[in-house]
Amino acid sequence: MMKTIDELRLDCALKQKRGLHIILASIIIWLAIAVIHLLPISILTKNLFTFVCAAILLPLSYFVSKLINVDFQNKSNPLTELGILFSVNQVLYLLIAMWIYPTIPEKMLMILAIIFGAHLLPYSWLYRSQVYFALSILIPFIALIIGLNFEPAILALTMMGIEIIFSIALVRENRKILKK
Repeated sequence: MMKTIDELRLDCALKQKRGLHIILASIIIWLAIAVIHLLPISILTKNLFTFVCAAILLPLSYFVSKLINVDFQNKSNPLTELGILFSVNQVLYLLIAMWIYPTIPEKMLMILAIIFGAHLLPYSWLYRSQVYFALSILIPFIALIIGLNFEPAILALTMMGIEIIFSIALVRENRKILKK
């Protein structure tokens, strides 16, 4: 029997806990980025290490998925490929951050945070999530305001705080879906 699109979306939300493993891993990544931006090294070196931190998100989220019992690949659901496409799309926007890297290095982290927040919007549809929808809009604006007015370390700590709130909100949203 063929599942409807809404059943497939529900399956993704349940088996992947609405991407909670990736958001939890992001907390660690943003903490590492904050520490890097507090170090007494050049901004270009900080930005290089920031890219390294971003690169370990996927392996770290895989480890977290094992800890919280998430089906990381969910191969039985064809919408999983769509979720991967949503993530890969973000990589294309990283070209903007790569351009910013040597051009306006003190604003690169702000651009990364804006890209991260904006890329969440399609997940609001995939996971049927108001949390993703709200934060996909709020994060870019918060990142812009903090990024324009404060040091990158403050932005990284703010992003870490947002990710903690995001995680708590996803846990609550996941509990509601389980009750249904």
